Amino acid sequence: MRIDHQYRIGVEWTGNRGEGTTSYKAYGRENLVTAEGKPPLEGSADRAFRGDADRWNPEELLVAALSQCHMLSYLHVAVLHGVVVTGYTDVATGVMTQTPDGGGRFREVTLHPVVELADPAQAALADSLHAEANRKCFIAASVNFTVHHEPTTTAAALAQRGGGATQ
Repeated sequence: MRIDHQYRIGVEWTGNRGEGTTSYKAYGRENLVTAEGKPPLEGSADRAFRGDADRWNPEELLVAALSQCHMLSYLHVAVLHGVVVTGYTDVATGVMTQTPDGGGRFREVTLHPVVELADPAQAALADSLHAEANRKCFIAASVNFTVHHEPTTTAAALAQRGGGATQ
């Protein structure tokens, strides 16, 4: 059975400085990304492409989507395998290569998840779950470049919760 999900996202260019696109330098790259019931995201181009560094750019949003999707898939897979995750952070990195014709593409994204577990004895199992989570991540399954994983697994600091043990 096929189950389709639809997403409706608005993007509005707000960078018209009065001259429109009369030249490459004449217009701003500012935009608003919206979805019903959510706060808008202030977007722009990457600074390298005359964008506003204080706003989200599409490349950052792609890397963020991969990181967030992997985390959500990983947490789901952890539940299925009885692994209790008590903390999760990631600092994801991406490499995009520009082509001489002005285009480009992502070559790779590397996720660096730091997973905190309730039971340190489950560390090996927890590490192995990243492959399954990657297969279940809708965003990773939709890109045409490799998404690498360099996980770190730690045990919860039970001493901070009154348990007496430490990492």
